[in-house]
Formats: sequence, C-alpha cells, structure tokens
Amino acid sequence: MSVRSSLLIVSLFATGGNDGRHPRMAHTPSAAMVPAPDVRELLGAARGVAPALCVLAADGIWTVGRWGGGMWDAPAMSIGSEVRSRVREMLRARYSVDDERSLLDGLSADDACVRHIAATLIGRSEDKRFVEQLAARLTASSPGERQAAAAALGLLNAKEGVDPLLAALRDVSADVRADAAWALGRIGDKRAARTLVASVRDDHPEVRGAAVVALGRLEAKEEIDVLMRVLREDSSPEVRRVAAWALGQLEARPAIQGLAAALRQDRSAEVREMTAWALGSIEARESVEALTAALKGDESSDVRETAAWALGQLNSQNSVDALADAIARDRESDVRATSAWALGQIHLEKAPGALVSALKDSDDEVRLKAAWALSQIGDADALPAVTEALKSEQRERVRQALVRALLESGEHSQEALSGLLQSKDEQTRKLAVRALAGRRGPWPWPWPWPRPRPNP
Repeated sequence: MSVRSSLLIVSLFATGGNDGRHPRMAHTPSAAMVPAPDVRELLGAARGVAPALCVLAADGIWTVGRWGGGMWDAPAMSIGSEVRSRVREMLRARYSVDDERSLLDGLSADDACVRHIAATLIGRSEDKRFVEQLAARLTASSPGERQAAAAALGLLNAKEGVDPLLAALRDVSADVRADAAWALGRIGDKRAARTLVASVRDDHPEVRGAAVVALGRLEAKEEIDVLMRVLREDSSPEVRRVAAWALGQLEARPAIQGLAAALRQDRSAEVREMTAWALGSIEARESVEALTAALKGDESSDVRETAAWALGQLNSQNSVDALADAIARDRESDVRATSAWALGQIHLEKAPGALVSALKDSDDEVRLKAAWALSQIGDADALPAVTEALKSEQRERVRQALVRALLESGEHSQEALSGLLQSKDEQTRKLAVRALAGRRGPWPWPWPWPRPRPNP
C-alpha cells in the first residue's frame, strides 16, 4: 500500500464531520498538486486495514463533507489538509459508471474492510440506482457480500429493498440476518414489524438485538408484550438493554412495571441504566420509588445519574429528598450535578439546603447546575448564599448562572451586581445590567441538559 493511499484511508476518520476548509487551503500549491482520489484507489487503500481503523474510517466517510463540521480541520495536521480536501471533493462528486461498478465489486471483496467501505460509500451516495443491484446481491453465494448488500440498502433508506430484506431474515448467516433486521428498522417500513418478531427468537444475540432495535424504530406498539418478554427473559444483557431502549422509544406505559422490575433486579448495569432512561422518557410517575431506590443504592454511578435525570423528568415532589441527599453524599460529581439539575426541573418554592450548599462544590458542573436550579426555584432565602458565591466564583458560566439566580429572585443588590459590570465576559455584563435595571434576563447559556438521548 502506498503512503498516499494509507493517508487517504486514515484521513477519513481523522476529519469525520468536517464541512469547512481552512481559509488558506484552497489556494495552497500542495492542494493543487494532489489529484482527487477515485473510488478504486480508496477501496484499494482499505485492503488490509485493521478492523478498528476500518470502522473509524467508515464513520468518517459517513460524516465528512456534511453540515455541522469544521472542528477537526486545523491548518496543519499529521495528515495534510490537501489530502482531506481532496477526499471531500471525491465524496461530493457524482459517481461515474466505472465508480459504481467498482463499488459493487467491492461488496464481494475477500477483505472485510473493503466490503465495509464500499457499502458505506454506496449508502452515503443516496443514489437509489444502486438498489436493484444490491437486492440481487442479497442472494449471492458469499455471506460477506450478502451482509454488505444488506447494510448498504439500510444506509440508502431504500424502501424498494424491503421485500428482499425480509427474505434475508431467513438467511443461513447470522451476520446477514442481523444486518437485514437493522436495515429494515432504518428504512422504517412498518410492514416489516410482524416478520421481525420471529427474529426476536433467533439463536444468535446479534440478530435478536437488531430485530429489537428495528421494532423500536418502527414504533411497533403492538409488539410491546414481545419486547417486555425480551427484557425479562433474554440471556444476553445487550439484547435486554436494547429492549429497554425500544420500550422507552415507544413510550410504552404498559411496560412501566416491567421496566421498574428490571431497574431493581437486572444483573447488568447497562440494562439498569437504560431502564432508568426509559422510565424517564415515558414520564412514568409510578416509578418514582424504583428510581429513588436506584439513585440511593445502585452500585453503578451511570445508573444513579440516569435515575436522577429520570426523576427530573417526572417532576415529582416525592423525589426531592432523594435528590438532595445525592447532591450532599454521592461521591461522583456527575450524579451530584444531574441531581441538582433535576431539582431545577421540579416546581419547588423552597430550595433544599443541599442544593444551596452545592454552590461550594469542588466540581464546576455541580456548581453550574446548582446555580441554574436555584434560578429556576427563585427562593429568596438562598440569596445570601448566591451573593457570597459570586464573590469567589471564577468560572464565567457559573457566574452567569448565579447572576440569573439573583435576577429571577428579584434581588437588586448594588454591591453584588455592580462588580459584575467589570466582568471580562460580555454575557455576564449584560445580565448584570438587566439585573440592576430590575429586568428579567434571557437564558444565560444553552439549556443545561445533562445527557444526550441514548443510542440503542
């Protein structure tokens, strides 16, 4: 493999998600000297790449050149900007007939990374002209080729591929069956739900898990009982985890009792974490007792934090004591911070003492979310602590939150707020001016959401 070919494949994951070029890049002589790679060169560069690097490269293919990037492309990196620029140029161009043939041939390659990259490039093309050929390859003699074709159909969101994919659910290869189930969930044709139920009983856990995720994506609410059985009985923790995700995705209220039982009893921390998320997503107030027990006693900090998040979603006064106790006692800062956030979600008139004390926490995020929560509650009794915290707080985001806590509680302290007019942070100065004028201010930062929506 040539040095340049090696750089091509590595550059795909080194710059994934980048949609911008450095201002000088288009005019550098080195960029003009490097021709855009073609599909055959890229597939050739993929041969022999280690599996972990291949996955990263394929992820880069999916995101490079799309909206929302720009964070990775520093002016000078180990892989030259001109290489990354030319890769983006290739991915934005329409494939030629020769390129299409090379990609389809890549699906049958004996090298797994070549097949993986070929399927990803086809999917990223969004070109439905590939569908007929992909469907035909679902009956190829090589299981690797059939698996790659199923993945490409899913990436293309090809509704025309639903019937061939349904047939592929009976393939002798577990990899093919798993990718067919995944593809059907991604395509989103609800006709597939009944057939996928049979795959939930497959001998291979990767097939069962893919089928469960697909039922969640298809919003197959008629299969809630099937998903509950999987959560209760499946031998694979990963399959149980995605069953909890699917039930949360479906906002399946009939599953609340089963999810609460799994939160208390499942041996896997990852399953318990996802059941806590599902209960919060469903907004199951019936589960406050199970969630508070998890917050108090689960051995996993991830489970405790997600239980705190879920209790915030439920907005139940019955969870206040448990959340305040977590702020005061939990050894993990993520749990304390999310518990503070959760108290801000609950409609309280008085701030718990632990929340006020959290303004002195050693962790920046705990102090930030505690200040935000106090601004939500607007308890005048907390104002002396807020004012005192402003004298020593060094983090500008936390200072902004403290200003808002003063603002929302009607505090017009000249001494506390006048000093903020000298802040180096423009937003803090603006909030101080608003507070001194007796006006309610805007949100001082993006909503402090404690965690992203989980992936199955």
